[in-house]
Amino acid sequence: MQALRHFLLAIQFFTRIPVTGALADWVGFSPAMLRASAAHFPGVGVVVGALVVAVTAMLLIWLPPGPFTPLVAAVLGTVFSVLLTGGFHEDGLADVADGLGGSYDRARALVIMKDSRVGAFGVLAVVLALLAKVALLALIGSVSRHWMLSGLFAAHVVSRIWPLLLIRLMPHVGDAAGSKSKPLADQISTAGLLVGGLWCFCALATVSIAGTAIFSGVSELRPLLFGLAASALAWAYMGRLLWRRLQGFTGDGLGATQQVCEVAFYLGLAVALPT
Repeated sequence: MQALRHFLLAIQFFTRIPVTGALADWVGFSPAMLRASAAHFPGVGVVVGALVVAVTAMLLIWLPPGPFTPLVAAVLGTVFSVLLTGGFHEDGLADVADGLGGSYDRARALVIMKDSRVGAFGVLAVVLALLAKVALLALIGSVSRHWMLSGLFAAHVVSRIWPLLLIRLMPHVGDAAGSKSKPLADQISTAGLLVGGLWCFCALATVSIAGTAIFSGVSELRPLLFGLAASALAWAYMGRLLWRRLQGFTGDGLGATQQVCEVAFYLGLAVALPT
């Protein structure tokens, strides 16, 4: 029951899915609980990914068939995903782009990242990230609608395990007193990482088993492995960037990492699709 509370708290903190009223009272809140709920961040990806896949699948069915059907479904599915999360991670990407793009000085970059206003670097980063998502998903959908939906689900889960590794490996930096990510600043426990890894394993196994049942053959693992590898490379890049420029992570850095790793997963999957 405690694990369920932590999972629902993660849903409440990282999405706009309502956890209110008596349910919120039962879940409760404390900084320690929020810290423990980080282990369920990939579980949030399971919920968000499943809902986005459901909406995208319905759009693919309901929209008239044509060459632009996957593109329209990708656009509207992406809009729905932003509504589900409240643009939480896109906001982090914008702040990191503004901070790192606006100044090479570490202290000044951290100040810029705390500013609620969005600058040119932030706008460019979010626009390009959304365009990359839509374009890659439309490309994948034009080749295989199965992989468009499977990739959506897997990417939302896998991209949310990588921020947990940043929490594990790096110190929290910035304004600890006023940071919304302060309860996450302590290193995540080994048990927490195992929980996050279990969410990812179950999600990838589900996608692989479903693909094998439909198409048969171990070749169905190849796009998943490429997506996972590309996402891992993106995490390594983001980790190096945050360490080199900030010597640690911030809440915005975690959100930016999720976004970059999600886009990278789609790219790796697209590269591995049969022509």
